[in-house]
Amino acid sequence: MLDSIQLAGFKSIKKMDLEFSSLNVLIGANGAGKSNLIGFFQLLNYLMTGSLQLYIAENGYADALLHFGAKQTPQMSATLKFSTPAGQNIYHMRLVSAAQDTLIFADEAISFTRSGSDSEAPLVSLGSGHRESKLAGDDLNISGDMKFACNRKTAEVIKKIMQRWRVYHFHDTSKEARIKKQAYLHDNVYLKDDGGNLAAFLYSMKHNHKPHYDRIVKVIQSTAPFFGDFVLEPNALNPNYIMLNWRERGKSNVFGPHQLSDGTLRFMAMTTLLLQPKLPEAIIIDEPELGLHPYAIGILAEIMKMVSRDTQIIISTQSVSLVDHFEPKHIIVVDRVKEQSVFKKLNEKELSHWLESYTIGELWEKNVLGGRPAWI
Repeated sequence: MLDSIQLAGFKSIKKMDLEFSSLNVLIGANGAGKSNLIGFFQLLNYLMTGSLQLYIAENGYADALLHFGAKQTPQMSATLKFSTPAGQNIYHMRLVSAAQDTLIFADEAISFTRSGSDSEAPLVSLGSGHRESKLAGDDLNISGDMKFACNRKTAEVIKKIMQRWRVYHFHDTSKEARIKKQAYLHDNVYLKDDGGNLAAFLYSMKHNHKPHYDRIVKVIQSTAPFFGDFVLEPNALNPNYIMLNWRERGKSNVFGPHQLSDGTLRFMAMTTLLLQPKLPEAIIIDEPELGLHPYAIGILAEIMKMVSRDTQIIISTQSVSLVDHFEPKHIIVVDRVKEQSVFKKLNEKELSHWLESYTIGELWEKNVLGGRPAWI
């Protein structure tokens, strides 16, 4: 589980030291910086596939990624601590502004401290001057002290864990959205970040993990009683492709994904993500409540709480209705203070008197918690 992140110099996050639990709900005003933290997890996704330079190019290059630009903030750094049954792993990186408006590694380091140790193990450097993470390649290319098997094992464990952190945005349900188009049948190893391979993913699950598939269908039916089942068959003219077709309860007519409401389609994607048989190491979702009925939001929140026993959940939300389903210990308030994002976990003891009369959502609306627009 991800225990904490120390992050500095990334977009609106000048300096952050934030601890995480198994379930984390980011709340705050528009522009406070919630999405920038989600964006950092996206950067890590690219980093672990050897695509840091692609992420930099797609997101406006270095000047757009550094806090108020490279002239004010010439570097960004991050230290991530995460635990396994064997102990605590640390991944550290420092990226500096370089020619052609890009970022390169000034330092990249890892460490592992076994459970029960009296002190934290020192960081072991992976080098500097490289453009892509040393962890990303098939050959870790470790030199010096890293020739020792224990350090190589640490690198492999950290890589494996971070590669299984998944960021999801199910915002796009337009007529051109990938989730509404035919998907390659064999693209089914994991659910894509936009749900674009949902049909192929469900098809594989139906044939290999039927109890999980049936459970997903029942949960969807609880919020969309008209829904009968998915009709998942390879295209007769091109059996390598499949469409997210479905039928209404008690009817034989087959409908396509374009005949579902945006909210229902998003709920299908999120239910599949959260109830799949092999969960990611961490699931990060930006605004999961978009387009959902309040009843569906309640169901989604309960699923998240249940699933957080087995994997880590991090979400950002603008929904008072969704926030009302969580406890203060789950909430992280994000405020924009003096031109930077400030992250604060709620203190349940400090709120105990308020919570006797109000819900968390009501306290958020009344600006007791913060996380509301403020003029400075």
